[in-house]
Amino acid sequence: MPVPVPRQRAIPAVESGQAPAASAIGGPLKEEAHRDATPVPSNGATLTLLLIEDDPAGSPIVPDLLDPAGKPMRVRTARNLTEAERLLTDDVHCILLDLALPAPGGSGADDELAVLKHVLQLAPRHAVLALTASGDAERGTEAVRVGAQDYLFRDELDGRLLSRAIRYAVERKRSDTAERRLAEGRLRAQENRRLERGLLPTPLLEGSSLRFAARYRPGRSRALLGGDFYDAVRTPDGTVHAMIGDVCGHGPDEAALGVELRIAWRALTLAGLCGDELLGTLQEVLEHERADEEIFATLCTVDIAPDGRRAGLCLAGHPAPLIARPGRPARLLPYDNNGPALGLLPGARWPRMQVELGAEWSLMLYTDGLIEGRVGADGDRLGQDGMVAMIRRQLSEGLRGEELLRAAVSEVRDMNGGELTDDVAVVLLDRAP
Repeated sequence: MPVPVPRQRAIPAVESGQAPAASAIGGPLKEEAHRDATPVPSNGATLTLLLIEDDPAGSPIVPDLLDPAGKPMRVRTARNLTEAERLLTDDVHCILLDLALPAPGGSGADDELAVLKHVLQLAPRHAVLALTASGDAERGTEAVRVGAQDYLFRDELDGRLLSRAIRYAVERKRSDTAERRLAEGRLRAQENRRLERGLLPTPLLEGSSLRFAARYRPGRSRALLGGDFYDAVRTPDGTVHAMIGDVCGHGPDEAALGVELRIAWRALTLAGLCGDELLGTLQEVLEHERADEEIFATLCTVDIAPDGRRAGLCLAGHPAPLIARPGRPARLLPYDNNGPALGLLPGARWPRMQVELGAEWSLMLYTDGLIEGRVGADGDRLGQDGMVAMIRRQLSEGLRGEELLRAAVSEVRDMNGGELTDDVAVVLLDRAP
């Protein structure tokens, strides 16, 4: 009977397109895709094989194995899984497993592939070739379905065939791992986009004369979202309500909590709540939904009267907004009655301060990522004073609306010497006479 050629398992496509080869993966996903990839020898290094067989001396072709450079492969032998576990180090590139080995501890008596499943759990990052009896193709096919890279007939091998099969198995394992990591990265990116749409919604300001602009920038160019969120709605009486908040921490849990708080704020605001009553209810939501009792959120809310000349302001551990008016230097709104962050003090209260805005103004709400960037050789924080000075200068240069926000976030990043460590969210409301 002719010697069979190793079968190459088809690599499934990712989403609707074909998965790229491992060497073709680029950008941020490349590092993610190869983080836990199969150990692969560098140029000039020798392939290492771990042979798990109860009679290693019965495999005369093993000494003839050659790597891609034509050098003999390094071979380790184990008579059982206990020895294999001791010999399975990071420099092993492929495992050659005899499926006839007994399962560990006599387990899996009714499962012909129990020993393979045990090895796959023991070595999830390594390529595995299964050895089975000649003619037992069904068992070999099932081994590939379970997770082996290929199967070979034990009695029909030669050194050339096995050398080639090992090299193919290592490369297929690399490709499978890279493809899986790439797919996982794409799924995380999709989840982040969905969370971002929840954190950064379209404001409901139909009928209002106020202009709205917003800017959001993730910190460190990471895939993970933080908990920054904002919103703005106009209620039937003509009042415009705006808010910005920040859940402590980064990641999907914090982002999801930020989405819940934003949606709750919008629902409660449209239901007629504001001020202390609104924030107290939001604290209850946070306390019930947070994964850890140490998680808290800061919040700033403003409700602008229908005539646009005055507003109510509530601060829950959050930086005070900045107001800019013609002929006056930009400044921070009062923050003497700043209440605690949500989730810190049961039964806390949040005073609502009345603020006079005037006929023409710009009101900027922001998260602390905008003021915590480093500046100067000493690495001091920008702080609120530094931010106010920066905005005053940018306003004097004629920057307004989206252009102002874009310039502010960009300059803070430049002063920091690169990406900020925290997310930045900024909201701007403008009223013209």
